[in-house]
Amino acid sequence: MSTPSTDREHSTDVKPRRESDAVEESLKRKRPSTSTEIDYARRRATIACEICRSRKSRCDGSRPKCRLCSELNAECVYREPGIKLDAGDKLILERLSAIENLITSSMGSSPTNGFPTTTHSPAATSSTGGDDAFIVRTTAPVLDLSMPSGGVDLWPNPSVDSTMPKTHTTPAFNLLHWPKIRDLVSQRWDPAILVNLEMHREPLAFGSPRVLDFTHVPTYIEAYFKRVNVWYACVSPFSWNRYYRKAQSQNFREGAESCIALLVLALGCASTGGSVSTQPQKTELPSYPFFVAAWAILPSLMMRADVLAAQCQILAAAYLFYAVRPLEAWNILTSTCMKLQLLLGTSLSPTAKQLYERVYWNALLFESDLLAELELPHSGIIQFEDIVGLPTQFEDVGEEHAGVDDLRYFLAEIALRRLLNRVSNLIYSKTSPITSTAALDPVVGDLDSQLTEWYNKLPKAVQFDYGRAPLASPVQIVLRLRYFACRTIIYRPYVLAVLIKESAFLDPAVQKNCRRCLEACVRQLEHITAHHAGHLPYLWQGALSIVSQTLLVMGATMSPSLSALLPASHQMNAIIDDVVNEIQRYAHLAPSLRLAADIIKQAEERRRQNLRSPSMAYVNVV
Repeated sequence: MSTPSTDREHSTDVKPRRESDAVEESLKRKRPSTSTEIDYARRRATIACEICRSRKSRCDGSRPKCRLCSELNAECVYREPGIKLDAGDKLILERLSAIENLITSSMGSSPTNGFPTTTHSPAATSSTGGDDAFIVRTTAPVLDLSMPSGGVDLWPNPSVDSTMPKTHTTPAFNLLHWPKIRDLVSQRWDPAILVNLEMHREPLAFGSPRVLDFTHVPTYIEAYFKRVNVWYACVSPFSWNRYYRKAQSQNFREGAESCIALLVLALGCASTGGSVSTQPQKTELPSYPFFVAAWAILPSLMMRADVLAAQCQILAAAYLFYAVRPLEAWNILTSTCMKLQLLLGTSLSPTAKQLYERVYWNALLFESDLLAELELPHSGIIQFEDIVGLPTQFEDVGEEHAGVDDLRYFLAEIALRRLLNRVSNLIYSKTSPITSTAALDPVVGDLDSQLTEWYNKLPKAVQFDYGRAPLASPVQIVLRLRYFACRTIIYRPYVLAVLIKESAFLDPAVQKNCRRCLEACVRQLEHITAHHAGHLPYLWQGALSIVSQTLLVMGATMSPSLSALLPASHQMNAIIDDVVNEIQRYAHLAPSLRLAADIIKQAEERRRQNLRSPSMAYVNVV
């Protein structure tokens, strides 16, 4: 049991050293020593700005901005002289500021629909910031995962907290700035580097139209509806034959039906060849000719404002994710999202509405995955998630069915993605940082309860075993990996608290939550080849998630307290080696993954070197 003084220390002193403090100390060192400073006392600013007061830093009193506020690019506000505020005055001002922040945040997000949003006081929000800050804003409503009449209704209560914040510290590369982890890399990479790398990569080569081989079309169609449509659920197996016949009549050269047919064949063919990471380097993918043919039709469809055109764009984005082209996928998605927002205010037939809902949620899932790792503009489509209904079953038109219409995974993924967005909003948003694990506890507890409820109400067909038993269904494998990824992210701030200050581990709550985080993290990494099950929809996103968890456990092995929560050192070495080798196999697929692979390889080499030093004798290195 920790003493009261220990508890108080860990609830308030888990913040990292701020960049502004380092700047201030540097300025002190650079200030030349003069005889004037020796003979006379250093003059202080008669009035300190609010930022310097809150940070207990010396203010130089410069107007309109002091030196510190200029360095931080912060608003510099001076309190008028002669005004002294008592505790009541300060409380009133804090409440007013909180109300102002609440109004501002409400204007910039979707309607709250009656759910309250709590904002921290200025004293809390201005005390620290950056990647090392814990960010807590409010608790969220519980997900409603009831499943009436054998179906799946994973519709969560509406809440603004499921929006992905525009500034957050969720991306994998933010861990490169964490204590101990930053000592393992030679350069402080900013997460924005991933966008820059993808922007300057070689463009896709289209060239002249390819000769299409339709020999294995039945195999590709069967593969699509058996192994691909489960991820996206956006092609009706009841309407497929009608679409395909029309595409044939147009010689696959024009029209939405031709584009959809070609993209289905491309994705079906892709699913038969295994992970793109196993394909020979610098060779054209077998499915690529179908995609090129569809791409030739797509420009004419992008100028149309109908649901079929949006469906084509979603399928094209799905293929680009498979081909590990995240920025190209985003470019397609931005047009799709604008089209969907336009269509939202129009009258749609019941069949078109069903398709619209599925296209909408695909667009939202894709965009959320991209925004979780890349600093990209937001389309604004998420503000309509409380208006658009959940997908419902496609209408059976009585034709021969190409496959089954299974929505169970798709609906489960919608609910989990909304929860992941909520985690980013409540814990990793940069807008309301606080550094108290005590304040973090109720938010983390509520999010973990929602994750548990999500799992408990999954349909039996897709509900996975928590243990390490092999799973037969790719859907179950992916959901289990996504579950552990979400659990890791929920509890990750506690590991950061210990990496910042080792004594934080004395708090029993911190110990418990660090254990939960690291256990979930190891579960993602221990059988790295399991990630191949989601190679089609999640290779790029999954690779960055793997890199994130690997950096986390690397940092934990460098901590005397956290290393005790991990498997034996020889087991961790083997797990990390497998991950490094796996990510190296992805390196040729995208420049962002090449950089990620280089970083964790370098980090592992340095980690092994550091652990062999006498100062790390607490770790039994094998």
